[in-house]
Amino acid sequence: MEIYLDANATTPVLPQARDAALSVMADAFGNPSSIHGSGLKARARLDEVRAIARRVLGAPAGRLLFTSGATEGIQTAVLSALTDLRRRRDAGQAIPPRLLFGATEHKAVPEALKHWNALLGLGLDVEAIPVGLDGRHDLAWLRANAPSAGLVCTMAANNETGVISDLDGIADALRGSGALWLVDGVQALGKLPLQLGERAIDYAPFSGHKLYAPKGIGMLYVREGTPFTPLLAGGGQEGALRSGTENMAGIAALGAVLDALERGGVFASLGELLDRRQRLADALRQAFPGVVFNAPFELSLPTTLNVSVPGLGAKLLLDLFDAAGLRVSGGSACGAAKAAPSYVLQAMGLPAWQAASAVRLSFGAADTEATIQEACRRLRACGEALRATCQIPAPDETPQSPELLTRFTVDGACCYVVADAASRRCAVIDPLPELTGTLAQWMRCRGLTLVAILDTHSHGDHASSAQALRDAIPEGLAQEARVESVDALGWPREAEVIALGMHRLSRLATPGHTEDAVAYLLHAGGDLVASFVGDTVMPGALGRSDFAQSAPSAFGASLKTLERNVGPEGLLLSGHDYDDRFATTLAIECAAQPLLDGVLKGRFSADAFAMEKATLERDLAPTEYQTMACGARIDCARAAERVELDVEALQAMLGQGDGPKPVLVDVREAYEARLSPTSELAPEPVPLSVLINALPRWRALPADTPVVFFCRSGNRSAQAARALRRLGHGQAWSLAGGLALWPTAQPASHFDAFAI
Repeated sequence: MEIYLDANATTPVLPQARDAALSVMADAFGNPSSIHGSGLKARARLDEVRAIARRVLGAPAGRLLFTSGATEGIQTAVLSALTDLRRRRDAGQAIPPRLLFGATEHKAVPEALKHWNALLGLGLDVEAIPVGLDGRHDLAWLRANAPSAGLVCTMAANNETGVISDLDGIADALRGSGALWLVDGVQALGKLPLQLGERAIDYAPFSGHKLYAPKGIGMLYVREGTPFTPLLAGGGQEGALRSGTENMAGIAALGAVLDALERGGVFASLGELLDRRQRLADALRQAFPGVVFNAPFELSLPTTLNVSVPGLGAKLLLDLFDAAGLRVSGGSACGAAKAAPSYVLQAMGLPAWQAASAVRLSFGAADTEATIQEACRRLRACGEALRATCQIPAPDETPQSPELLTRFTVDGACCYVVADAASRRCAVIDPLPELTGTLAQWMRCRGLTLVAILDTHSHGDHASSAQALRDAIPEGLAQEARVESVDALGWPREAEVIALGMHRLSRLATPGHTEDAVAYLLHAGGDLVASFVGDTVMPGALGRSDFAQSAPSAFGASLKTLERNVGPEGLLLSGHDYDDRFATTLAIECAAQPLLDGVLKGRFSADAFAMEKATLERDLAPTEYQTMACGARIDCARAAERVELDVEALQAMLGQGDGPKPVLVDVREAYEARLSPTSELAPEPVPLSVLINALPRWRALPADTPVVFFCRSGNRSAQAARALRRLGHGQAWSLAGGLALWPTAQPASHFDAFAI
């Protein structure tokens, strides 16, 4: 059974709520605007739910209307406040010039402010209220700036961190300012005693699906006398405050949840919730020594934990937890698909690594004790899986055998480790500052001796981290890799080759991207295995040559030198891979890049090539990671061809009696596969980090042999399939939706153990 720890994103529907919705749809389906018996019954149910909601919210007066959810409530509140400001301005009154929102607000709030500010032609300044390291609003700043604000928007509790706002302090800071006050109450519903009638809150939107009601139902509280403009006009429902036939099934379901909250006995008490959070925190500490909690417990909701683990990125943790059947998120669910640090943690001023690696665990007040116990067990199992696969230190590590080539990436930049399993000697090529701790742990766990730390060129976007890596692993550093023994790029002085057991590295000068650019050629016996070309050639691009340290006139000759030494089909491993292609060849790049093809075939002189290249590189925009682009990407669009293979198609392929059998490849990392084995598929395990080792073998398969990759969600497997197709094997596929959609035994209901 999956353990759902993402309640701040949404919750399952409470059985009572489900029953109430079904009852309304089946037996009490009348329109509450109708005056016959069925309509009157529906109206009575609607009024009953509104009365319960008023009691739960402590709002005996003021307007309380049902909406489709918090986003609609926020839009309605912002429209109402800003329409009143425009009315006052049109009447010749001076209006405050600013709209303020908490820097950690859900994006729905600032986006609504910007939208209606522009649409109504107000032109007001939309500004963020700073927060401190504890995530709470800077009340001194707010007190000083509130008099110039027409609307102030804050949260009752933050959706990412669980930090509870000091509503009384905010109210005091706003006193006498004249500003209207919107409080996003979504995460507070059922968790905090808001007592809206006792506070000067003008607008408070809520969403039912955050508290065990269905999606599509919410509420908006509007204080008595506060300006109001309907967002929806029409039939005049909800007292003409929100037109449209009421969602009676959703309202009935929400009413059942609020009734359960009011009666007690369904939701855990505050003391129980605090105890459960503590046990989850203890399990996290046991699993990940050094884990950091990003919000103070004493100021946070008892159901939310926001954590970062030094040396482990959010993507790794999310994949790890998901493999263990723990459903968590990397911050707000609305931004979970975006590869960006948490803006909430950035606004709090936390270090960049914490903001970039944070994950959120949020449980529900209706979760069972058994759910929390199992969650703690699985968290500890996650730590054990990482220790067993060299991701974090273990007290009794047994050295593991390394693959020949391992690739690490950071925002499109690539770092490689070449490791000879027999001799336990390795070299690191193009180390990245963000990877120092990861690389040191990776080598220690495998019992490797580091004989070289090599850069392919002097980098323009970061300083070499070679010395930091030397300092991090002094016990595993060979004499020839020490700083006094190497040149500026890390090559041992006087050495012709670097010996790595049965493998050896040689170097080839390739000036162009920089004056000192080199390629490193990896041989096994007399065979060329791969060439590390830095940014001389990248998948879909040539390295830029407009830096002060570049040698543009030498670039064309270097490409010809590279061709003579590696040939058109030699595997090239680049310093940047913005489009997840893993490897390339000169033949592939010539087909994609006319400029490269032209210089290698003699159609461009060195000077003409440099001029054409300079034109391509003019005004290069930053990458999607907001880093310096290290080349003008010609063939940068991801392949449009469909590589996804649905479950039924794969099952048919596996069951066919004739034709080549598909090669099944699991590209998940070892720690994921350990937690979630796939014995029924019996795949070949080739984690994405070591995919480059298997690419030559798969390229050599018969053209009609399918290679089907899979992972957790289908994203990484699609990368692998597109990479292999680009390298020439047309029958490369990705299991659509990944293992998340692969048929398994039916999971138990989230509420199976509920005592209702």
